[in-house]
Amino acid sequence: GAGGWSPLVSNKYQWLQIDLGERTEITAVATQGGYGSSDWVTSYLLMFSDSGRNWKQYRQEESIWVYSVVSYKLQHSIKGRFLRFVPLAWNPNGRIGMRIEVYGCTYRSEVIGFDGKSCLIYRSNQKLMSALKDVMSLKFKALQSDGILLHREAQNGDHITLELIKGKLSLLINLGDAKTHTSNAQINITLGSLLDDQHWHSVLIAHFNNQVNFTVDKHTHHFHAKGEFNYLDLDYELSFGGIPVPGKSGMLSRKYFHGCFENIYCNGVNIIDVVKSQ
Repeated sequence: GAGGWSPLVSNKYQWLQIDLGERTEITAVATQGGYGSSDWVTSYLLMFSDSGRNWKQYRQEESIWVYSVVSYKLQHSIKGRFLRFVPLAWNPNGRIGMRIEVYGCTYRSEVIGFDGKSCLIYRSNQKLMSALKDVMSLKFKALQSDGILLHREAQNGDHITLELIKGKLSLLINLGDAKTHTSNAQINITLGSLLDDQHWHSVLIAHFNNQVNFTVDKHTHHFHAKGEFNYLDLDYELSFGGIPVPGKSGMLSRKYFHGCFENIYCNGVNIIDVVKSQ
């Protein structure tokens, strides 16, 4: 009825779920007690989902965020179709009562799925460019704990491999002349854990000269790559979801990725958009 949401029984098992109709970027929420009553919530848990079945809690600094304010602008926007508010505490002289407003905007994305048996190959044929920052980014949702996410191999011998191994992301990188490809010239960095939880995770790999930034979700590892790197080789081949050709340098395994990629960008190029248009 009028006045807001108030469940028949006030206990820790109650929740209010909202279907936004489509995947949406949520930037803020506001809550208020029931109209003209003593029913209000003093703290709650915010959860979100794409499917309405597999839920994720909104977190800050690896801890669950409990709200005790009327309105809050989310420090990190969340993306999903479904929201669920779980009351944790309420007015002891009343019942659970909530009125809710959600703030955000439409979220547009390009998604491609991999069945664990296939991969996508993208080739760029451009001239060398100097003094440029090399940036690759994507989001992924994994159905298995192991698999190649991407492998890039340039004409000058540079190669980068990103692989999911037991739910963790491993980045193998070698920059420089192909003749110097030795174990001492390679760097292997691992970030994240439990990344096969069927939720979206973001990856950003950026390097300028020998400085490399490897980011998984909100965690970044800064390091210097070994080898000479004073220009950007834009004549390269990228494979997503696996490495189909045997004998590729930098290959960690032959296991294909099973899951989805979203919004793949390589130096400003929307890879999925290019594939769909062609």
